[in-house]
Amino acid sequence: MSIELIVLDVDGTMTDGKITYSQNGDEVKSFCVKDGLAIASWVKLGKQVAIITGRSSKIVERRAKELGIEHFYQGIHNKREVLETLLDELNLTMENVASIGDDLNDYKMLDSAKMAFVPANASHYVLKIADVQLTSRGGDGAVREMIEQLIVLEGLEEQYLKLWY
Repeated sequence: MSIELIVLDVDGTMTDGKITYSQNGDEVKSFCVKDGLAIASWVKLGKQVAIITGRSSKIVERRAKELGIEHFYQGIHNKREVLETLLDELNLTMENVASIGDDLNDYKMLDSAKMAFVPANASHYVLKIADVQLTSRGGDGAVREMIEQLIVLEGLEEQYLKLWY
């Protein structure tokens, strides 16, 4: 079985986990462009991406649209439950899933996926169940590192590189 779907947490994974508020109350988040390029490449390879996040944010919604992420879920308490519903819709199983998360609210989702990745600065509780602890921190290329490891494992390096040369 191959990995057909990657599931991304946001805060602490796609971002550094910090939430900044302006004086007007606007929320500010920073995303790693390198992660974005890898996500877009994964999609171009015909693979699926889902964001399942516990918080709700217009900024994250915008980023998902920019990257062409079709499966986008915000304000989710039980991430595994949402993932199971999505898998039914896509006719996939957990054997087709790689996920990345950094904290306790990701635990069930990470524990269910075929491959669980965590950023270098993840909670020690999720480190215990992770298949791969990445060397990159959340918001600083962790998603890129995960995707590039999957590309090697799936034998997709040549196709991945051809997207860009």
